[in-house]
Amino acid sequence: MDLPLDFATLRLIWWGLLGVLLIAFALTDGFDLGVGALLPFVARTDEERRMVINTVGATWEGNQVWFILGGGAIFAAWPFVYAVSFSGFYLAMFLVLSALILRPVSFKYRSKRPSRTWRSLWDWGLFIGGFVPALVFGVAVGNVLLGAPFRLDGDLRSFYEGHLIGLFTPFSLLAGLLSVAMLVLHGAAWLSVKAEEGPVLDRARRFGTIAAVAALVLFAAGGLYVAYGGLGYRITSPIDVNGFSNPLRSTVEAAPGAWLDNYGRYPWMLIAPALGFLGAAVALVGLWRRSAALAFGGSSGSTVGIISTVGLSMFPFILPSSINPVSSLTVWNASSSHLTLFIMLLCTVVFLPLVLLYTAWVYKVLWGRSSTGALKTNPDLY
Repeated sequence: MDLPLDFATLRLIWWGLLGVLLIAFALTDGFDLGVGALLPFVARTDEERRMVINTVGATWEGNQVWFILGGGAIFAAWPFVYAVSFSGFYLAMFLVLSALILRPVSFKYRSKRPSRTWRSLWDWGLFIGGFVPALVFGVAVGNVLLGAPFRLDGDLRSFYEGHLIGLFTPFSLLAGLLSVAMLVLHGAAWLSVKAEEGPVLDRARRFGTIAAVAALVLFAAGGLYVAYGGLGYRITSPIDVNGFSNPLRSTVEAAPGAWLDNYGRYPWMLIAPALGFLGAAVALVGLWRRSAALAFGGSSGSTVGIISTVGLSMFPFILPSSINPVSSLTVWNASSSHLTLFIMLLCTVVFLPLVLLYTAWVYKVLWGRSSTGALKTNPDLY
């Protein structure tokens, strides 16, 4: 059966779509996580904390759709990646899911009793639900850049030879802290858009400033580590971009500095790291000048730039293997079949615009700043 798009083009499209879904998750649910991580520090009274919670209370559930779509895309378009990562990183994912489950429970149960101790307990639950996923997601990305300790046998069965503690290396922790700084900055920028002027917003701007500086420093440190820390993988055999999916058909070697190869081949990719730095700097200026548009626009641009830098640096790798580089998973050897990718693309063309339109409509209807005054007139608020 001849399809309108060849196999290589569909693989590229789905690699790009996976990146879009991950970025959409970071842009939307990312500020939810950032606000949660900031909650105990920017809001001191119960009214202030309720006001902060209500800046994300109307949209946080819908924002998680992007996380589900990202996982679904990996499952359907990149089954080898799904099999290896979701089994090998099982405990890390259990940690993330536990924190993400704690978040809605905290949202729902916080207001059930007027006790100060009760509410404070759930406020720290929201902090854990924001901080832990932000940290572990970054640690996971750091481990992807380092290479995961897995191998495939001749029957393409995966064997993971790492453990949870082994995921927390110096570089992966640096990546985790960068993720926290990036999302805390995004959360502070969101508060500059949604929170009323007052002490909460002033504190959010101070913490956002610290997060912006930390993001700039950590992103630069991560770049230096990638350049001089011996990271990178390279395909050394001819690549058949339209070939069948079998990770063992490629020859791969660990090559220090190879994650920078693409910037020499395609200089336009330098836009991504430049946007990561520039966005954080613009957000910093926006927080200083009390400009919500600059702060949120800058934090959004920085988030897009930082995540895109990882994807573009690694292309065509998706999940390299640190113990058996030949088992590394790439865009060209780890996808679903040609027909599967095409049918999924047709479904995406139909349903993704509907998701975007609905999301835009929800934000339009629920737009406006959250205030402590509204808490007294609307008993349905958190």
